[in-house]
Amino acid sequence: MSGEITILEDSARSAREAADALGVEVGQICSSLIFAVSNKPILILTSGRHRVDTELVAKHLGVSSLDRADADLVRSATGFAIGGVAPIAHATAIDTYIDGALGEHSIIWAAAGHPHAVFPTSFTELVAITGGKVIEVAEQ
Repeated sequence: MSGEITILEDSARSAREAADALGVEVGQICSSLIFAVSNKPILILTSGRHRVDTELVAKHLGVSSLDRADADLVRSATGFAIGGVAPIAHATAIDTYIDGALGEHSIIWAAAGHPHAVFPTSFTELVAITGGKVIEVAEQ
């Protein structure tokens, strides 16, 4: 897999937009979502077909709550704006968790740092390049 960046004509700010533009299943889209745990950012890479169950993930991580990060925290932690957060190459080290459902697909598409840019990868490669821990992020 080349991992070559693809520039989409239209925005890929949502998993549905990205899937439609690429002609793939929404589950193949890797959404990069920043949450805050006690004001510290964490990254959850989730399948586009899932909505992160914050209570489930908080319980799994052994914390009281998982809060959505604001735009300033996302930008300062990753160097990217919301809608284009890549799973790698962040401004700071971020604990990363990966939705196991992404492993159901041979090709996954992830943001490449801009709302119009994506790149293909595999689940195995995504885990390796991010150093992320595979977890369940939504009830099956």
